[in-house]
Amino acid sequence: MRHNNSGKQLSRNPSHRKALFRNMAGAMITYGRIRTTEVKAKEVRRVVEPLITLALRNDLHSRRLAYGMLGDHQLVKRLFDVVAPVFAGVPGGYTRITKLALPRKGDCAPMAILEFTKQPAVNGSEETSEK
Repeated sequence: MRHNNSGKQLSRNPSHRKALFRNMAGAMITYGRIRTTEVKAKEVRRVVEPLITLALRNDLHSRRLAYGMLGDHQLVKRLFDVVAPVFAGVPGGYTRITKLALPRKGDCAPMAILEFTKQPAVNGSEETSEK
């Protein structure tokens, strides 16, 4: 029985799953949107949204917790300085999942786009429009 074991296993062992979520969360913070399968998008959302909540607190302890998850100082800096200020005053729901019409060509897996509800500046550009 799987008592208190939430989340999908995604046919991976725990260390591989943790690395997958770390990489996808980093890509999400860097680019603002990622294209992946629906199941992975729903699981990565469970990682990214608490990171944004941490970044909204904006204290040293939050930065250290975010670094523990992301493992990269530049990603933590971008999260706290670029992504989090866009969501100041927003009580939650920082991401959206848009299902794509066409499945993946190789294995027919249902695909989706995971993106922020408000787009932060991508790679230093100054646009912060809501799409």
